[in-house]
Amino acid sequence: MTKPATHEETFEAGLAVRKKVLGDAHVERSLDNTTDFGRPIQELVTEYCWGTIWTREGLPLHSRSLINLAMLTALNRSHELGVHVRGALNNGVSREEIQEVFLQTAIYVGVPAALESFRIAESVFQELNVND
Repeated sequence: MTKPATHEETFEAGLAVRKKVLGDAHVERSLDNTTDFGRPIQELVTEYCWGTIWTREGLPLHSRSLINLAMLTALNRSHELGVHVRGALNNGVSREEIQEVFLQTAIYVGVPAALESFRIAESVFQELNVND
């Protein structure tokens, strides 16, 4: 049986994958700008979300990004969706794949949610100068 990772090891692994997906600048800005009140949630997200789940071998980062785009559309979480559109692009997800995810979500979670996701993705594409 392998020894479980310490909290610090899991946090550091999470920090590394979080930076790989979202970019160093975004993650450092999020951590640097957090308050004492918000610090526990940033630490929790980094350790458990990124360090425990995103580091698992069962799915590649590309697939995890596609799933996140669908879930964030369903939950109508526009800020996080924009962050994860950038992350999906970093993980090699194409504009066409993002488009297909949003079309799929239109059927299962509703057209208004998908329309908002299309708007957010287009804004990110323009900001990052990602063309067809």
